[in-house]
Amino acid sequence: MKILALDLGTSSVRGLVLDDAQPLPGALARRRMVLTVDDEGAGTLDVRAYLAGLIECLDELHGQGWLDGVQLVAVSGQWHSVVPLSATDEPLGPVLTWLDTRPEPPATAVGPADPDAFHQRTGTWWHRCYWSVRLPWLRARTGTRIARFTGLVEYVLGRLLAEAPMSMSQASGTGLLDLHTLDWDPEARALAGSDGADLPELAPATGTAGCARSTAGGGRRWPGPLGAATGDGAASNVGSGCVDPTRAAVTVGTSSAVRLLQRMPTSAGSTVLPHRLWRYRVDHDHVVTGVAYSSGGNLFAWADRELRLPTGRALEEALALLPPDGGRPANVRFGGDRPPGIRPAGLGELRGLGFGTTAVEMLAGLMYGVCEQVVEDLVVLESTVGRPVEVVLGGGAIAASTWWREAFAAVLAPRPVRFARHPEIGATGAALVATGRIADAVVVADIGRTDDQDSATSA
Repeated sequence: MKILALDLGTSSVRGLVLDDAQPLPGALARRRMVLTVDDEGAGTLDVRAYLAGLIECLDELHGQGWLDGVQLVAVSGQWHSVVPLSATDEPLGPVLTWLDTRPEPPATAVGPADPDAFHQRTGTWWHRCYWSVRLPWLRARTGTRIARFTGLVEYVLGRLLAEAPMSMSQASGTGLLDLHTLDWDPEARALAGSDGADLPELAPATGTAGCARSTAGGGRRWPGPLGAATGDGAASNVGSGCVDPTRAAVTVGTSSAVRLLQRMPTSAGSTVLPHRLWRYRVDHDHVVTGVAYSSGGNLFAWADRELRLPTGRALEEALALLPPDGGRPANVRFGGDRPPGIRPAGLGELRGLGFGTTAVEMLAGLMYGVCEQVVEDLVVLESTVGRPVEVVLGGGAIAASTWWREAFAAVLAPRPVRFARHPEIGATGAALVATGRIADAVVVADIGRTDDQDSATSA
């Protein structure tokens, strides 16, 4: 089956065409997005610019003939984003992304009656990352009446299609979904100040969104039916071949995360969720459990911009001369904590610097800090399955850097650590989910040794 896979990420929007879940060489269009951040904790995207970038990707692929014969469109999309809309569906502000740490509950608000029960039902917490806190905060800050809220994924798809309901995977990332009933949780809605009328329509709990009809404006760009959008973290697990409790995925995109995917139908009872971990839906039969961090490839991007680093092979050769920890301890909370942590943005540190410290040594300290943040949470994650697991590293930065892979392997020892060679794990994973082929991911994934030099060209 020929599939168009869209990866609606934070730092870029990408479209690539796959044949039987394998990317076709050259069939990739990408546009970088500008993420607006500041010292107050903002992390926003311009929703109109984002839509324009997606349209440019579709037009590029269409113009090159890649969309001919496409039978399905699969989507991997960022979790947690929210866009306030007017009565005419016009955006009333930028996209609030996962990176934004500004939302706070109203001063008079109280949280869930039973926080643990809330956590077990929704897989989330009453936290600034989720709509239970974000919606009241947006209402208080927006200068006009908000008619409804939607996610970035649903907004851009809805501008191209007549109907693009919110998938169960995307809805679980809002923190308002009951993971078992697959409906908006009444207590979470109440915390968000919503009666449900201002929330997105939910897609049927059948694993697909059905066939969305192209509008007149989107018709020439849209090549086929739309599969249910998959949260980017879940899609990355599938694309990395981590689809059972024996393998955990550690991915580094703009941010980073460690996750386990398990079969957990809604009709079956779920395992107890430790307090440190979140849980979201992949589809109606699978969940992904894990921890996410605000620091990942964005730290490399910052260092590359500010430290005048060498590039490509020269950078890898310079890193290869350093010990795994780089010799410069770092606190990588530049963007603050992801849930359940509450520490704000602006806490990043590099220590042990002197006049002889090089830019590459500083970069190595940051990269090693990204590795270290995973360890304790991986132990908690392993406790949910009762045994150590193999780890598969994934993401473009990991595929590009032998040094970073070997640093992860050193930190995570004695666990076996491998890596997914193809950088487009999110898009590939979304295609497998959309076609009901999660079990095939282990075969489809191209997994190699962490010391494989073939992929290392630049970080």
